[in-house]
Amino acid sequence: MELYLLLLFWGVPIVLGFVFGQLNEKRHYRAIHAREKTWLHLPATASRHPVLSGQVARCELVGGSVVVSVDYFKRAAAALRAIVGGPVKSYESLLDRAKREAVLRLKESCPGAHEIVNLRLETAPLSKNAQGGIGSVEVFAFATALYYTEAPHS
Repeated sequence: MELYLLLLFWGVPIVLGFVFGQLNEKRHYRAIHAREKTWLHLPATASRHPVLSGQVARCELVGGSVVVSVDYFKRAAAALRAIVGGPVKSYESLLDRAKREAVLRLKESCPGAHEIVNLRLETAPLSKNAQGGIGSVEVFAFATALYYTEAPHS
């Protein structure tokens, strides 16, 4: 009987955490896909040189930042992967979502811009647990937004 209570005590939160973590990640990806479609018209490049041509009316430094927390299942999977080595796929999806979200926030910070150049991404772990694992990560995207005097052409 005590074994069943122990399994119930630990099993239910683990299963609930896994299910809700997966649902939350899928919901976030759906939101990212929808927002990326709305900002497809605004090109963003890491190049220092504009892709479009035209007379630049003004330019400004823009940025977007996001902090994403690591759930316990990703942390546990990363700990297991650290034992055997290899790519940590559980963190790859976390960083992918964070980078894409930061770029979207950057684009949303400059409505009316025609182009974004010199795009850079910075990542940093924000908190660590007692075992030295990452608790959350911040991704900061910054770039130069270009505004042309008239609609540019490529």
